[in-house]
Amino acid sequence: PSSERGVGGMGWGGGMEPGLWGSSPRFGGGVGLKALRLPSWGWPTVEALLGVLWARDEFEGLFKQPAESVNQYISDPKFMERTLKLPGTQPLEVLEAVNKSLVSERPRSWADCVGWACRHWHCQYSNNIRQLLHNFPPHQKTNSGTLFWSGPKRCPHPLTFDESNPLHMDYIMAAANLFAQTYGITGTRDVGAVAELLHQVQVPEFTPKSGVRIHISDQELQNANASVDDSRLEELKSSLPNPEDLQSFRMYPIDFEKDDDTNFHMDFIVAASNLRAENYDIPPADRHKSKLIAGKIIPAIATTTAAVVGLVCLELYKVVQGHKRLESYKNGFLNLALPFFGFSEPIACPRNKYYDIEWTLWDRFEVQGVQPSGEEMTLRQFLAYFKSEHRLEITMLSQGVSMLYSFFMPPAKLRERHDQPMTEIVTKVSKKKIGRHVKALVFELCCNDDSECDIEVPYVRYTIR
Repeated sequence: PSSERGVGGMGWGGGMEPGLWGSSPRFGGGVGLKALRLPSWGWPTVEALLGVLWARDEFEGLFKQPAESVNQYISDPKFMERTLKLPGTQPLEVLEAVNKSLVSERPRSWADCVGWACRHWHCQYSNNIRQLLHNFPPHQKTNSGTLFWSGPKRCPHPLTFDESNPLHMDYIMAAANLFAQTYGITGTRDVGAVAELLHQVQVPEFTPKSGVRIHISDQELQNANASVDDSRLEELKSSLPNPEDLQSFRMYPIDFEKDDDTNFHMDFIVAASNLRAENYDIPPADRHKSKLIAGKIIPAIATTTAAVVGLVCLELYKVVQGHKRLESYKNGFLNLALPFFGFSEPIACPRNKYYDIEWTLWDRFEVQGVQPSGEEMTLRQFLAYFKSEHRLEITMLSQGVSMLYSFFMPPAKLRERHDQPMTEIVTKVSKKKIGRHVKALVFELCCNDDSECDIEVPYVRYTIR
């Protein structure tokens, strides 16, 4: 028989719930392992940890927050009023980001996105470091006579861009593609084509700025945040385009997803953090460790993990021996610090019924979205399929939090959606593109039977690839 295991561990505590296919509830409402954790000896260094966290903040600050602010600026009449009421330097930071996104750094083509990525690389890993060393030279001493760059403060060095360096090109490829995605511009994976575009990019010569204040303590940063440059705020407000002239324009914020290796997210994190590490002569972190940090996975104590695995193996023996009764299996919970070991019997999952068909949460409707002709099923065909194949009249259809169809939908909107492919409706309603790694979508249904009574039915697994 098929089975799954729900496993979790944190610190001294852990637990395991066996799930016999079709008999018991799924662990935590999900499928498969609930958590996979590193033993304590596999945790990365503090330097690697800080580098990846810095790259995660960089990701949010470049590809998510500015796009969200721009969309709010266009759609919310009170955006400016609310922004100016934010504490400290937040109003300045938000308006600077909006100004860059709509005015000074707005791309019009893929070549512009590559140019932006190249200039940003020079800003982060060369120019900013040179400015820092201009303010605090390598041999500068503090008032007490000790070297400024000593103890926990590592003296950095600027990097020189080299298109033959794979790490440098990884950054350009990831940053340019992600930046393009926020504007709905199509990118490319052709490294050679990007290298050709780089030859056309003009990078301004770096000149150290005088009067730049770099905060070297939390207290200095706090004091700086207490004051805002009102003249700069007014300048930014006047430079922004009128929201009414941008009603047809929108940006696409990117939510970080570490488990899709084709979306450039982890490519950016690994390249950005390792370039930062190179600035400070810190050993780089590999992709696996970077993914663990970026995903905020917390390490468990090795002995706890071993004990939980032992509990799982006890239940696996029963599966191999062919036990079919749910009562033969046990949930296991432990805390090695007390010590405590507890066992309980799994509960059976609820059974439901429509017509003469009995089902549980382990069941689902399987629908092939792509027809033999190669065309995708439309909403009209989807509704007709359930009417003819399952004698079910769909009254409401949703995907996640997005309502795709309902019987009370305005007639004009209903006519528009009836002949649209299902994935097109999902993309339009959710305002999110379907990733290339997504093989199937999950739909939830509300249905009526032949007597027009509302009935509960399983969810739909709608295969698109």
